[in-house]
Amino acid sequence: MTQRTRSTANSTATGPAESGRRTDGATGPGLSGAGPADTGPEPEREPGGTGSEDGGEGEAPEEVSESERLLFGGPLRHEAGWNQHSGSFLELNLRTMIARMPHLIASTVRLAHRADPRALRQVAGAEFGGGVAQAVGLIAVNAVLVRILGPGETGDRISAAVPALIAVAVTALIGALLRSASTAGTGRLEPKVFRVATEEYLERVARVELEAVEDEEFHKLLDSAQWGAESARRMIKFCTSVVAAAISLIAAAGVLTVLHPALLPLLALMTLPSAWSSLTIARRRYVSFHTWVQHARAGQLLGRLLIDAQAAPEVRVHNIGPFLLKHFRTMAETGEKEQTRLAGLAARTGLIASGWTGLTTAATYATLGLLLWTGAMDLAVAGTAVIAIRTGSANLDALVIQLNYLYEESLFVADMERLCEEADRRLIPGTGLPLPAEVETIRFENVSFTYPGVSERPALDGVDVTIPAGRIIALVGNNGSGKSTLAKLLCGLYAPDTGRIMWDGVDAAEADRAELFDRVAVVAQDFYRWPFTARVNVAIGRPDAPSDEHLLDAAAEYAGAGGTIGSLPRGWDTLLARGYKGGHQISGGQWQRLGIARARHRDARVLVVDEPTSALDAEAEQRVFDQIRALAAEGQTIILITHRLHSVRHADEIYVLEQGRVTEHGSFDELMRPRGGAFRRMYLIQSSQYAYDDQHAYEEGEARS
Repeated sequence: MTQRTRSTANSTATGPAESGRRTDGATGPGLSGAGPADTGPEPEREPGGTGSEDGGEGEAPEEVSESERLLFGGPLRHEAGWNQHSGSFLELNLRTMIARMPHLIASTVRLAHRADPRALRQVAGAEFGGGVAQAVGLIAVNAVLVRILGPGETGDRISAAVPALIAVAVTALIGALLRSASTAGTGRLEPKVFRVATEEYLERVARVELEAVEDEEFHKLLDSAQWGAESARRMIKFCTSVVAAAISLIAAAGVLTVLHPALLPLLALMTLPSAWSSLTIARRRYVSFHTWVQHARAGQLLGRLLIDAQAAPEVRVHNIGPFLLKHFRTMAETGEKEQTRLAGLAARTGLIASGWTGLTTAATYATLGLLLWTGAMDLAVAGTAVIAIRTGSANLDALVIQLNYLYEESLFVADMERLCEEADRRLIPGTGLPLPAEVETIRFENVSFTYPGVSERPALDGVDVTIPAGRIIALVGNNGSGKSTLAKLLCGLYAPDTGRIMWDGVDAAEADRAELFDRVAVVAQDFYRWPFTARVNVAIGRPDAPSDEHLLDAAAEYAGAGGTIGSLPRGWDTLLARGYKGGHQISGGQWQRLGIARARHRDARVLVVDEPTSALDAEAEQRVFDQIRALAAEGQTIILITHRLHSVRHADEIYVLEQGRVTEHGSFDELMRPRGGAFRRMYLIQSSQYAYDDQHAYEEGEARS
């Protein structure tokens, strides 16, 4: 059968999970290319696993390449059994596959009906009509042969055959027109089915809890399920081919049964070797794909790093290019070896199947000759039988192969459906208790939290924090002390393991999460730089609100980004993404101003600012903190997370965190009293850096304490 490879966006880095299996575990899909090259008319996943369904025949060694070990810390592979479908596919046989055909076709039809019912009806009608035309054509061919090979003068026999010849031509024309209609309908359906299927899983994934997004097992499922939409699109074509082949086969089988009942089982016997070959090769592909799907991501990563704009300066200055290219080549070469191994297995399987096909074909035509020799069949009928056998054999072979493809693709669609089910299970709740219209106090009560999958100490441990409305609350501490985690829990991105977060009298765990999110705006140090226009980068802070330019201008002026917008080639409509036509690049400080403008445009009651001035100059930084104080004066609650302790001088309350615990809290003056604790010590260390005599300033501070 034709080998297929699953293509991806970057077709220069293919590896076994997408284009073949590794022999030593060194290459992943994407490392002999980010996506496999097309080697046949139908793209397909190539095997990339280490085992096979035929008792380990030709099994690849389990070595781990130096590149895999050095760059990624060990083998990047899943056990084949991690996917719930691997067993079902390995146990697949022809009878099972045919038995499941109605279910496969029905599921495809349901998806197609959701996408475009009219195109579906067009395809179904064209395929049914094509089958009828083929049956009529075979009957007409038999009539032609009977008349031409019958008794009488040559001219009379030809004249008698003319009506049947016309019928053959007409049915051939009708068949061609119907095939064209089916092709057009399928072409309409495929992209729509792809869109519907993609939207189905993206819509769910976008609404799952943050915990799910960060869960490795969920990502494993997501890696596999992302192929589901493409598989759903392909299923339309394969389903159409299956229906067409089945109808044509029924037509040919019906004609053969009328000609002589003994010919029908011989027709089936001719196709069994091809069916066995198709299933055997497909099993290897499927197991391989799932075994190496994570390795594929690593391979694609290596290829992307070589051309990534953000990595480009360091790649050049540190001469990293040859290093990355060497490991890219090592893993790619391993993938090439695996491709060769798989090709050898496929060739051997195909050779065995071809041998058996030759024997069964010889037996079929020997039977046909015997029927002629014994007088059990006329020559004209035998001629029609030969045509019907060839037609039926081709259709049955196509049916088995296309059904095999259909079944294989359906497994990846099932992965997508399983992702949707898992996402539904982990969706952010759509209902909950309403929050008070005006929240007076947010209170953390003995809150503890450990990140899922982490067995180390809790990120937060027995934390009590009180946040009055309209106040500036600063969170300070060393890296890993729990500041950002506390902010994430405040925003509703996580729920505490123990303890409560109370918005006045409402527990955040029971609150309407959509309403809670609506009350919060975030300016993170690593806020997302959307590859869209400047307008969208600010307006996306409140995407459901009109992006009135006066409001955007006000937000930009507030953040000190008015000059940035004015300097852009097309103002608000400038695309902030290099690599696209009209794309423009701005500095880190300018991006940070846009991020602050985004939060201002959101106009939420609680503003969380995490290192908001890390990319700003001193004057701009001072202006931002002045604006933060102004917001608090207007009644907005500010949560300020920063390492720059001089910026928290005007905070109403400062909480010092260490290893997930609040070690001290109070106003700036309270925490700076002589004999103070960690905050005073950290502040004096930082302030000493700005003194004329750093050591003297530090020692003086220590002496005073």
